[in-house]
Amino acid sequence: MPTPTKGPRLGGSPAHQRLILANLSLQLFEHGSITTTVTKAKRLRPFAERLITIAKRGDLASRRRVQSVLASRSRTNKGVVYTLMEQIAPAMAERDGGYTRITKIGNRQGDNAPMAVIELVMEPVSAKQAVVKEAAKATETAAKVEETVVEAPAADFDSAKAEATAAKFAGAVAANADAVAPEGADIKGNADSMKYHVPGSRWYDQTVAEVWFATAEDAKAAGFAPAGGEAAQQQGE
Repeated sequence: MPTPTKGPRLGGSPAHQRLILANLSLQLFEHGSITTTVTKAKRLRPFAERLITIAKRGDLASRRRVQSVLASRSRTNKGVVYTLMEQIAPAMAERDGGYTRITKIGNRQGDNAPMAVIELVMEPVSAKQAVVKEAAKATETAAKVEETVVEAPAADFDSAKAEATAAKFAGAVAANADAVAPEGADIKGNADSMKYHVPGSRWYDQTVAEVWFATAEDAKAAGFAPAGGEAAQQQGE
């Protein structure tokens, strides 16, 4: 359920308030900026930005929905809807929000009401914002890739080769088909890089063990070095 707005509503009824906001939105989309009271500007902002979000979809249903919200007796209604769908919405395509800007300009003469200018933010997204957005996407993609890393399929497992590899290193235990640590040996060893990985270390889950060791000392005795350095491969951490 939407959060109710604070303070008294605009106009004398909810229907009157919707009509006021629709008329203000028409003026905003037509002229790009309007001057109004601070209260009306704050109420208009989420109303107008919601219409822009709908318009960004660009389909016929969205056009009809915007048309129904902005329906009025004004002859410029269809023209404003066209401007919103064909000019404003495409210009906002790279923005995820913040389509409008409110600038306070002081009080009105006469009743001393606080006034503000609300305008559409039509400037292109800055290069810095684009870089941040791309970095966020890259981080999300990397996280998904890490989650989908799987061990080598059992169909490719060669038990004879595993036994031969383990025989080359004193204290080593041969790898098995299901890539599960043999009983009493949970240190993964990689014969190509001659590195070992302890449970819980950075690359442990992504490493396919060619041999296993019972302790880090056994791995070192067989000539294996700690992957990432001694601090990264502490037994029991």
